[in-house]
Parts: sequence; structure tokens; C-alpha cells
Amino acid sequence: MMDRGMNALEENRWTFEIAWEAANKVGGIYTVIRSKAYVSTEEMGDQYCLIGPYKEHAARTEVEESPLSSPLLQEAVNKMRNMGYKVHTGRWLVDGNPQIILMDIGSAAWKLDEFKQELWEKCNLGVPHLDIEANDAIILGYMVADFVALFRTEMVEACTGDGGAPPRIVTHFHEWQAGLGLIILRTRHVDVATVFTTHATLLGRYLCAGKTDFYNDLDKFNVDEEAGKRQIYHRYCMERAATHLCHVFTTVSEITGLEAEHLLKRKPDIITPNGLNVKKFSALHEFQNLHAVSKDKIHEFVRGHFYGHYDFDLDKTLYFFIAGRYEFGNKGADIFVEALSRLNHYLKAGHSDVTVVAFMIFPAKTNNFNVESLRGHAVTKSLRDTISEIQQKIGKRMYEICLSGRLPESSDLLQKEDLIRLKRCIYALQRDGLPPVTTHNVVDDWNDPVLNAVRRCKMFNTVNDRVKIVFHPEFLSSTNPLFGLDYEEFVRGCHLGVFPSYYEPWGYTPAECTVMGIPSVTTNLSGFGCFMQEHIADPMSYGIYVVDRRYISLEDSVKQLAQFMFEFTRLNRRQRIIQRNRTERLSDLLDWRNLGVFYRQARMNALHQVYPDLAAAEMENGIMSVKYPRPISEPPSPSSSRMTTPAASVHGSDEEDEVDEEQELAELRIDN
Repeated sequence: MMDRGMNALEENRWTFEIAWEAANKVGGIYTVIRSKAYVSTEEMGDQYCLIGPYKEHAARTEVEESPLSSPLLQEAVNKMRNMGYKVHTGRWLVDGNPQIILMDIGSAAWKLDEFKQELWEKCNLGVPHLDIEANDAIILGYMVADFVALFRTEMVEACTGDGGAPPRIVTHFHEWQAGLGLIILRTRHVDVATVFTTHATLLGRYLCAGKTDFYNDLDKFNVDEEAGKRQIYHRYCMERAATHLCHVFTTVSEITGLEAEHLLKRKPDIITPNGLNVKKFSALHEFQNLHAVSKDKIHEFVRGHFYGHYDFDLDKTLYFFIAGRYEFGNKGADIFVEALSRLNHYLKAGHSDVTVVAFMIFPAKTNNFNVESLRGHAVTKSLRDTISEIQQKIGKRMYEICLSGRLPESSDLLQKEDLIRLKRCIYALQRDGLPPVTTHNVVDDWNDPVLNAVRRCKMFNTVNDRVKIVFHPEFLSSTNPLFGLDYEEFVRGCHLGVFPSYYEPWGYTPAECTVMGIPSVTTNLSGFGCFMQEHIADPMSYGIYVVDRRYISLEDSVKQLAQFMFEFTRLNRRQRIIQRNRTERLSDLLDWRNLGVFYRQARMNALHQVYPDLAAAEMENGIMSVKYPRPISEPPSPSSSRMTTPAASVHGSDEEDEVDEEQELAELRIDN
């Protein structure tokens, strides 16, 4: 019920969400917590509060410090401060503006040995002294457990005094770093409901990084031995203990649920897919216009990067990209480069006039920008500025000559000094070598996996190559001197996102593409790919290409990926517009307004186990009546298609905007 906490206030229902990445950007869980905050506050208002570690560099810019709205919450915080702990409270400056409590881990470090002793006595769980991350997790866990216990005591005393409803508290923990708090609450028998969500198992990440046949051997791993070999046994024990002690256990996808079942030995009670805050446009053609604007900015980069070898038509150039953490195998960069090499062969063999520029955006260690990249942008800027000046002079001369009553001759307009300036710019555009593969000087580049794969496949951006590769070893930002656009703008300007991951518990990158109306390639080993296959009858018709990396060989997966990309290059511009419209229609499926229901269900199930009297009515009125939207019931060519196709764009004709509903699938060459 989206009543900003009115119902929760009446029932004295409180929710604390605990995560290492609350107002602390480290990885993908930050995106989950941040994007979900709006829906959480719409549902629970100030009955909802986030808890995390205090990291000054992040909190300074993301949190507005202030007292908490509830006097009892603030009283619990004050008691924590009286115990010697530093605790910061306020509002997180994101959509929804939720309350947040940040624990200063350093202020409780003096009690670490005491915490470890209790952990050993109650759980037989020992932690090496030198594992700083695990030590920090223990300190945060005990601080959270102390705070929740203090708050519950305050609430019980207040309710006993005024005869109100007893407090019903849900604590929701994300990942093993926060999970210590759950373990302590349960071993201390604090009467609160607990939910534990794993976004990726600890052991799963290590096993995949070690190049094992992970999914085929999932039921064969000796988990204790594997964790011990990797010196993470104590962390694994923390994660497994939290998994088994919680009232409700959730994972972000079916594929992670399977992983948890075998590695953590508990099947998830509920799958809680990750969503996004979807901002809908009032008219569908607006996102198409944004695509055109961003694409022009990428055109500018390409003109500079490929100067001297700029022999391809930008109107017939497609931009593919892959982005994420630099996990070469897990993120599928290995098969992406191999498939690009085959795509290059297909295009050359078919005498195609299409050029593909493939961007690989992975943060790696670099010394600085590549001099060749910077020079390219300098000489193209010089040419542009020179032509602009000459244009102004020609306009002025033409005006003066016409005023005198005669038509201008070509020699009157373009004078010798102008020709000399243009020739100087054109000669400056000549280059001896090939356009660089990378935009930066990569540290230890002879051992860099992307560059080694490019060398092995001989993808050197020659004139004859129809596929060009640009490796950008840095995340994009609007201050970047080469691109001058941020990640969201860059994604909007591309034509296809390619994410053929081997290990991807959810996959925010293809989800972000979908919300922006950009088709993407994913796999049946990513949570996002499995989710789309489950909820859409024919994902490919909606611009979601799912590569099989589970049931066929690696060679066949590479072939399939290359074939998907080749088929995409054969679509004409009108067909790509149709496909982008369809992809954008899926954004509702990924909106937290729809996916937040699974988190609500997890909380209500946990409450039902601890407070059976409350949850029965709530389940009946709230959770079970929600119908999850499934586009599987929609025809592949929706009846609204004609009206929602975008208005004519700069390069197109009016005919491009007329979409024949019955021929959409035929035009996309998708077999049903």
C-alpha cells in the first residue's frame, strides 16, 4: 500500500534495511538500494530507515545530517552515542529522501576482540586478525544489533505505557558484510523479523574467477574445501550462517537461487529481481530524439579517433558496446572479442557497406590518455574551427558582392589564403600508423586480457576491417575530454549493448539499456536474461537477444553471438526504430513500482513468522492480490504500435514513421 507509511504507523510496523553500500558507492548493490529508496519511502514513509557504515568521502556529498523524525529512533541513537559509538543520522539525498543511520566503524574498533569472543562462543566462528574487511563487517554487525535491540526496548516501553500496538520490526540485510548483524540478532534472541538477500554468493564469484566449469559442476563442489583453498572460509561461514538463520532468504534471480541452493545449502524463499526508477516520456518519440542527439556526440569522437582512416559512412555505422567491472571472463568480454572477429569476416564476405564500431568500457590501470587519441581530436577540432571561420568570411563576401548587383564567382568566394589553410588542415589529418585500439596507455598492456584477445584475433582497425574496436579503460563522464558525455548519454547514442556474461547474478547493464529503449544481448546465465525469458514469450522480438551459454558448447555460443550481431547489422534504419520502440515498452516490467512487490512479500512473510496475528490480514489485503504485469499476454505487434512510433527524425523520411502492424515481425526477420 503506497500511503507513505500511514498503515505501517497504525500497526507500529518498522523496516530497517542494512547494507554496506547504503550511501557508499562500491558496486551494484548501491544501485539497488539507491533506486529502490523511492518506492520504499512511498510505501513506508518514515517507518523505513537505512543503516550502513559511515564513509566520510561519500557521506559528505550524499547525506544531509539531521535528527531522525521519530523521538524513539533518536533516543536509541543517543543511547548508542552514550555507549561510546559515533553515529551519524540524516536523510540520503536521493529520490524518496529516506532516513539513514551511518555507523562509524572506527569508533567501535576498541571492542573488536570482545565482539570476536562472543562470535566464537555463540557460533564457533573464528576470523583471522588480518582480514580487515571481515573485521569491519563484525564491528558493523554488532553496532547494528545493539541499535536494533535498543530501539525495540524503547518501543516496547513506550507501548506498555500508552497501550498501543506492540512494535513489529523487520530487519533486511544485504550480503555477507551486513549479514553479521542478522547472526547476532538471532543468537541474542532479539524479537525481530529478519530477511537476508544475497546478490551473488561469495564462493560463486571466486569459483567463476578461477575458470571452473561452474554451472555443470555446481552440485559436485566440496564447498568447505573450495572456500578453504581460497582462504575465505570464515567469510563463507558468515554468509552461510546468515542464510540459515534468517526467517526469509531471497536472491535476485533464479540462476543465483540455484547457486545458493548448492553452495549455501538453502533454497531461496522468494526471488527479488532488481528494478530501476523508470522515468516515462510523455511522447514516445522523445527517447528516439535523445538517441539521435547522443549518437551525434559519438560521431564526433569517431571522426577524431579514426582520422586519416576515416573512410566509412557514419550513416551506415552501428555502435555496439560492452561495459562493467573488468572481469574478462565473467562479463563475457572473451567471447565478445571472438564474436566480433567472426562478425568482421561475415561483413567482409558479404561485401556489406555497414561498419561496426565496438566500444569496450572496462576500468583498468592506465598512465594517461593515448597521445594519438588526443591528437586526433585536436586536428579534427582545428579543421572544424577553420571551416567555420571560412564559412563566415564566404557569407560576408557573398553578401557584399550581391549588394553590388552581380552574382559571385567561385574565385570571389573561396580565396587562395582560404585554400592554403584548408590544405594545411587536410595534411595534418594524415597519419602513418593505424587508429589506436585503446584510448589510454594501459599499464602492463602486454598482459591485459582485452588487448591480448584483440591481438590474437588480429583486430587492428585496418582500412579493410568492417568491425573497429575501441577499448576505453575508464568509466565515462561528461568531463571526459574525448567523449564529453556521461554513461547514460553514451548508452542512448549506441545501437546495441552486448553483455554475454558467464557469471551475472542480475545484470544492471542490459536492464539500463532496456529502460532507455536500446536493444541488448544477454545470456541465459544472467539473472536479467532468465527473467526476460520467463516473462516474455519471444524476447528477440522485443530487442532482447539471449545467448545460450548454459546448454551448448563455448564454440556454439560464440557462433550464436556472432550471428545475432550479424542479423542486427542487416536491419535497416526503419526496422531499428521499430525495435527500439518495442524495447522501450518493456521498461514497465523493470520498474520498481512493479518489482518492489517481491521485497514487500519477503518482508510480510518474515513478519508472518514472527508476528502471525499481524501478517495474516496484511497478506490477504496486500501481497497476494498483486498481479504481476506479463507482456507474454500482449501480441508481438501491439495494436498501439502505429500511434506510438516516433515522429520523423532529421535523417529520415515520413514513410519511416508509418508502421504496418501486421508486417512488423516480418520486417524484423524474426521467426515465430
